[in-house]
Amino acid sequence: VMKLNPQQAPLYGDSVITVQLSEEDKVEDDVVFYLVFTGSTVQHCTSTRKINPGSLETISPGHDCCETVKVALCASREGHPVLVVAEESFQFVQDEAYDAAQFLATCAGNQQALNFTRFLDRSRPPAADVDFLDEKVALAFRHLKLPAEWNVLGAEQSLTENIPRETLMHFAVRLGLLRLTWFLLQQPGGRGALSIHNNEGATPVSLALERGYQKLHQLLTEEGAREPDSWSTLSHTVHSGDYSVKHHRGLGVYLLTAQA
Repeated sequence: VMKLNPQQAPLYGDSVITVQLSEEDKVEDDVVFYLVFTGSTVQHCTSTRKINPGSLETISPGHDCCETVKVALCASREGHPVLVVAEESFQFVQDEAYDAAQFLATCAGNQQALNFTRFLDRSRPPAADVDFLDEKVALAFRHLKLPAEWNVLGAEQSLTENIPRETLMHFAVRLGLLRLTWFLLQQPGGRGALSIHNNEGATPVSLALERGYQKLHQLLTEEGAREPDSWSTLSHTVHSGDYSVKHHRGLGVYLLTAQA
């Protein structure tokens, strides 16, 4: 028997899962444990990190649909066959951050929706909440399968129009969302959004300055600005193709995803 905590994760993955081993599975140091998640169309394999003799840590993979999957704990030891030590079920769910990312992605050019995001800003969430929001929404956004023609300014918007308007970039900067701003900068229309004025004449760059977000302002204005430190706390793709491999630097865990 093994206990997974928690027993569910958001679709975009990247949350920490703790695995409690049963008494008989607490074994010598030369055993390597990994988890295999089997969904209806894809399978994931994650390496683990030992916290103590009775527990392991890993990172939940990003999954392709909401469903309950089988998780097998496998043990491997040099010169021995791989053993399936325990099995458990695990659920992938769509959470509020995923809903929020989907909402933001679809309202990229929609002024009414973007004005609603300005209304949200007046409630000024505390810094810890902003950091949590930033991480989750950036992860979810990264996991969305955005259409090829998707643009930070909305599909219809061309950069030549000099109409004052709100953009997704204004939203991300106004709340001080470093990771989301970095993600948007890499997307089509991201750089162009930096020079667009809203109805008050503010650009995302001037908003960052006015609100005293120094790191954010550097990110937007410095030539060759590097990804923010907080971005490196997320897992990163090191191989993609028929199968993909991600690496989570924080835990030193690898995630492999392939068609089942």
